[in-house]
Amino acid sequence: MRPLAWLGIASLCLGAAWAVPAKERRKAEKPKAELALYENLDLDNYDLTLETYGEILDLSNYEELYDYGDLAPKIEVGTLAPHPKDPMTLPDVGTPAETLKLQSPTTAGPVHPVPVPPQDLPSCRLCLCIGTSVYCDDADLEHIPPLPLETTYLYARFNRIGVIRASDFMGLKKLKRIDLTSNFISWADVDAFRLLPSLQELILPENRLTALPELPHSIVRLDARLNRIPSTGLRPDAFRDLKQLQFLHLSDNQLDYIPVPLPESLRSLHLQNNNIQTMHEDTFCNSQDHSQIRRALEDIRLDGNPINLSLFPNAYFCLPRLPTGHFF
Repeated sequence: MRPLAWLGIASLCLGAAWAVPAKERRKAEKPKAELALYENLDLDNYDLTLETYGEILDLSNYEELYDYGDLAPKIEVGTLAPHPKDPMTLPDVGTPAETLKLQSPTTAGPVHPVPVPPQDLPSCRLCLCIGTSVYCDDADLEHIPPLPLETTYLYARFNRIGVIRASDFMGLKKLKRIDLTSNFISWADVDAFRLLPSLQELILPENRLTALPELPHSIVRLDARLNRIPSTGLRPDAFRDLKQLQFLHLSDNQLDYIPVPLPESLRSLHLQNNNIQTMHEDTFCNSQDHSQIRRALEDIRLDGNPINLSLFPNAYFCLPRLPTGHFF
């Protein structure tokens, strides 16, 4: 390395020696060249326009008059980051083992939680939690897992849940929707849903229910299709006080009659494919008030039942359209 260093110093000295005469030579030649340029100009008839710009000012020899080649900086090709000459300027990072000790615990690798028995795991470890929604579809569950108190929507479809206990939803005051489609539910505690003040949608189709539990007054939609519910599985006046109920779907069960009274808020009533054979004149309308108009109830399905709807002509006068079913 030392011979290369001496060679570089010698080249710098020679360059400086040649640079001085070149500068002096340019200083002597510059006035002569400028004088020759101005001698060619007719200053008395000096008229600079876009058309005469090239004729008056001849810049063809501009680079020859002002040659900056000798003053251009010299660029050396080397590494982008030269090695420091003094080893003491390098940071002391220590040995690899010491470096690992200085790292934050969060960067050392994933921290594995302490194993917890499955029955004590919150649902967000068994299922998928997105915001306040919990998705437990097709998770091979046999019971409702513990849910965060902030849960508003629960989807636990296509599992093997057999029983709904009152403690399963205790304290979930913000729960709005429960979807337990396609499970093995055969029984639900009478207070399993009644104490949920915000529950609006209870979805229970394709289960094995033989009775409906008591429902909260906040319920808007009840879907219990494809179960085994007989008329005796419904409490007397089960839907009368549900002033917000709009969708009541109980098709493909074992009902013997239409559950009455029905709230005025009801918009859709699906009872197809049951065992309904008769109805009363007051089932949908008040037979004593012929001025009644029940505009909300536009969707009534009774097809698939052994009932002849034409036998009850006075039962539909308040409805905006006739029920769907057999008229013969």
